[in-house]
Amino acid sequence: AAGVVEAVGEGVTDKKVGDRVAYCMIKGAYTEARCVEAWKAVKLPDAVDDKTAAAMMLKGLTAHYLLHRTYPVKPGDPVLVYAAAGGVGQILCQWGKALGAVVIGCVGSAEKAEIAKAAGAAYAINYSEEDIAEKAREYTGGEGVAAAYDSVGKATFMPSLDSLRPFGVLATYGNASGPVDPFAPAILGGKGSLYVTRPTLATHTRNPEILAEGANALFDAVTSGTVKIHINQEYALADVAKAHTDLEGRKTTGSSVIIP
Repeated sequence: AAGVVEAVGEGVTDKKVGDRVAYCMIKGAYTEARCVEAWKAVKLPDAVDDKTAAAMMLKGLTAHYLLHRTYPVKPGDPVLVYAAAGGVGQILCQWGKALGAVVIGCVGSAEKAEIAKAAGAAYAINYSEEDIAEKAREYTGGEGVAAAYDSVGKATFMPSLDSLRPFGVLATYGNASGPVDPFAPAILGGKGSLYVTRPTLATHTRNPEILAEGANALFDAVTSGTVKIHINQEYALADVAKAHTDLEGRKTTGSSVIIP
């Protein structure tokens, strides 16, 4: 969410009335005004407008930690990005490509495959028609991907593991299809000494220093043009229920914003 500071509490010295700020990981953004801890509100650069800031904070910081901390991509690394036409997915495609990764986007339709490619995916897998692991290996010469950034969860856990090369990393960071079922760690050895992690944005924004690091990197990526935030849906605050219905119905692409 993004807005303008209307008041500051005692002892706050790094924010003042009139500053434009943005935040994420604080529940309760469907409102015209609210109180937040000062350190969790990040000052916005002039080059980032309010709508862009609101659309990018949670998604952009998620993409940042996945690409720079969970599995820091290197030039030439093939990576698998799920929901590649969505808000986080499009940022991962753009930023991953800029870092030199060969991005393979996973999507649910031919239309979304084109969106993923436009965002920087070298290849797209339509998982409603194609086998994810089979296509991932085809696009990597049989080797598999270095990392899979999986926001789907339960339904794609095994296909993600089967898409990885030896020592590959599966970052299961979302549960769109439900949480991953319990599994025996021994299967990771049999599939190539793989790594599985369940990162969260809460950990990667847990203090002022780590939040500022991610936010500054995101602002740089956006203001330089490396990452473009695609706001494809706007809703009035009174229509927030429709926004949720559209999201649940997979009718949205890119980012959506709620305007008070």
